Amino acid sequence: MDMSAIAARLGLSESRPVVRKAAELRRLSDINFDSSILGIGEVCKAIICLEIAATKFQVIFDRAEAVKMSGMSDKAYIRSFNALQNGLGVKTTLDVRELGIQFGCVRLIPFVQRGLALYKERFLAALPPSRRSSTDFGRPVFTAAAFYLCAKRHKLKVDKLKLIDLCGTSSSEFTTVSTSMADLCFDVFGIAKEKKDPTTIKGNRELLDVLPSKRKHEDDSDNSDESSGDDQDELDLPTHKRHKKMEKQAYNQWKSSVLSTNKETKPDPTKPRKQAQLNFKKKLSDAALEVPPAAN
Repeated sequence: MDMSAIAARLGLSESRPVVRKAAELRRLSDINFDSSILGIGEVCKAIICLEIAATKFQVIFDRAEAVKMSGMSDKAYIRSFNALQNGLGVKTTLDVRELGIQFGCVRLIPFVQRGLALYKERFLAALPPSRRSSTDFGRPVFTAAAFYLCAKRHKLKVDKLKLIDLCGTSSSEFTTVSTSMADLCFDVFGIAKEKKDPTTIKGNRELLDVLPSKRKHEDDSDNSDESSGDDQDELDLPTHKRHKKMEKQAYNQWKSSVLSTNKETKPDPTKPRKQAQLNFKKKLSDAALEVPPAAN
């Protein structure tokens, strides 16, 4: 399918620079590597190139329509997007000042910059030394999440879906990063009543699992330290994990009650069983209708 036709279906036909940049990225990918090895078809590759170009020129891109048009699931599309972006060597950036101007929240710029610096410092301090070098805070999702949390704290309305489209991420990843930021940097982002200690939060270590660069396994020493503090870490679990744990405990209680009830009602196989007596007595009406036998 032609790049112009795909751009027209995605509502980008009037953005000529975006279409030209997407065509350039498509030719570059054809020269550098074979995208079919990564499981990316030609139509999907053209759509991803359009999204990369639209993000570069700060043009709103309809990812839901793009995923539907590509014929892939949301997770598969994000994997293909990250693979093609890394293969092309294109790193998407999102400037805080541009976000402030675009959303009309210029006064949030210093708060977002301070919050990002504080989050990076506390996040790295909570990680073991072996994993600090693999963290990447340059992805747009961190900037977008910090901007959204600052706007929410200062009671300013910001379109969350528009932010997610601008940073080129999924809704689940954006929510995970936002939760981690709110937990670690309560003094900048948090709006809850209770403040948490960033050194005791375990949920931030699981943040790297949802990012494209998977985290490495922790050292044996770190695993032993975590196992000793399980009781304290249970109090600092994220909200959705606490709900899952509560649901599991409720299910286990229900299961144990059902099993105990079955044991009480189940008969003992060691006791002898009494066979019920069958009564075949005839009714009076039936006896009266019987004809006596003839005498010989």
